[in-house]
Amino acid sequence: MTKPKIFGMSFASVYSLYVKKAEKKGRTQLEVDEIIFWLTGYDQMTLQQQIDHAVDFTTFFEEAPQLNPNVSLIKGVICGYRVEEIEDELMQKIRYLDKLIDELAKGKAMEKILRK
Repeated sequence: MTKPKIFGMSFASVYSLYVKKAEKKGRTQLEVDEIIFWLTGYDQMTLQQQIDHAVDFTTFFEEAPQLNPNVSLIKGVICGYRVEEIEDELMQKIRYLDKLIDELAKGKAMEKILRK
């Protein structure tokens, strides 16, 4: 079975799209970064290293320091799929990130996005 194309895509290329999407809706790159830090455990320096090295999504999530223990609180539909029902672990992590960025772009408060 072939792996989805997104698994091999450069995280940096998609990151720039996340930032553009957020900024278009009046949000900031700092907020996008905060979401990524919360979800993955990266900090500013380690996130920048991943971007600079143009790692793919597989490597990005494999090297993530620690997935947030509250990811199970992320629920809803993204790209036509319920994130809590996605069986492939990597795809689910990618869709968690997509869902959180969508919530940011829709104007949701950071406290709610980060499930506080």
